[in-house]
Amino acid sequence: MAQMSEPIKRRKLSDEVQERLLELIRTQNLKPGAPLPSERELMAEYQVGRPAIREAMQNLHRIGLIQIRHGERPRVSKPSLEAMVEPMALSMHHLLTHSSSTMDNLKEARLLFELQMVRIAAERRTDEELVNLETILEEQANLRHDSEGFLRHDGLFHSGIAAISGNPLFVSISSAMFDWLAEFHVELVRKPGYEQLTLDEHRLILDMIVSGDRDGAEQAMKDHLTRANTLYHQEHARTS
Repeated sequence: MAQMSEPIKRRKLSDEVQERLLELIRTQNLKPGAPLPSERELMAEYQVGRPAIREAMQNLHRIGLIQIRHGERPRVSKPSLEAMVEPMALSMHHLLTHSSSTMDNLKEARLLFELQMVRIAAERRTDEELVNLETILEEQANLRHDSEGFLRHDGLFHSGIAAISGNPLFVSISSAMFDWLAEFHVELVRKPGYEQLTLDEHRLILDMIVSGDRDGAEQAMKDHLTRANTLYHQEHARTS
């Protein structure tokens, strides 16, 4: 008996328009800031209605490939790692809310990532970068009674460590992982009453980076994140 093949799925008009727009950008080698055809021109060129054009444009805008401003033609966006990571937030929210294994995977990935980042930082740190981390830590200490400010500087401390690598992708990954946790599971990165402990742990991490002690920096970071994970599990068990 012949094997049944999958049915052919009909494509949405907006998907076809989006593919053609991407091809237009690619074949014409349009640079960041270059204008794209207007809605009216695209409607005439592709023989489709305005809704399909707008949906395709919004999709490309959402993933950071084009800019849309009221009253202006859409333009090719400047490359941005933040724009690449941002659209993943809603999907990550869904996964972190409904999949405990995703949360465990994220915590494991963050731990391994941060341990490598802090080792690199202890090896490559410059005076300027150390001053930046010191400033962040001082500002965080001043914000211990400001929940949002304290949390924001917690993320800045970790992304500042990643920045020492010199790789902007690492900075975006560090910020994205922290922001996902801060937005969807803030109890994993912020525990009221533990501000001074967090500051002490950050201070030890920074001291190890300053001294160039890669093993010490890694252990300090591991202790810091493991403590946060343990507190999260304790809180989760209490409220379940």
